[in-house]
Amino acid sequence: MNTIRVAILARVSTQGQDYERQVTELTDYCQRMGWEVVKVFANKVSGARLNADREEISALVEYVKGHRLDRVVCLEISRLGRHTLEALKVIDYLNKNGVSLHIKNYNLNTLDSDGKVNPVASLICTILLEVASMERLTIQERMASGRDQYIAKCRREGIKMGRPAAYRKSVEAYRSQYTKEISLLRKGISLRNINAICGTSINTLRRLKTLIQ
Repeated sequence: MNTIRVAILARVSTQGQDYERQVTELTDYCQRMGWEVVKVFANKVSGARLNADREEISALVEYVKGHRLDRVVCLEISRLGRHTLEALKVIDYLNKNGVSLHIKNYNLNTLDSDGKVNPVASLICTILLEVASMERLTIQERMASGRDQYIAKCRREGIKMGRPAAYRKSVEAYRSQYTKEISLLRKGISLRNINAICGTSINTLRRLKTLIQ
């Protein structure tokens, strides 16, 4: 009997989070299940970003083309992204290549034991993705509402918003905060690619580039 070969998919949405916890948890889980982890795809990037702009998803798709893989394991369906159609495209691609998506938190497989698409799992995945999309929209609406209320309050009370005119982050502070970005810049990596890898804005990267020239 062939060992089940799996790839781990992990993602966090902010630079302050660490995907290593996800990788460790999923690796331990796969070992308990007797599955062989052959590849790990992980990144720090917003789940709201289109999958075409997510390096770990692109790398996963390319890997599936040239390697035997039985399953892709993730903690939650939202690790594929919060755009329902984008995530469903990835699931469909995996299914067509005989790769089942296994969602640990729901013990859910998109393919059944004989390699056929699991219709119940497909329905549940769609529902979960729609819920994740609605949650993101709700958060955005709350943030926008809070921002509008704060602006209105400041205007009523004559409070000047934004940073003081004299505020300017020191060169040392930039170098300390953005060590990874500076390292990538020195290696000649493009601003767009660094933005995809680190999530740092292009304007900040341009500022950093001037500091190391």
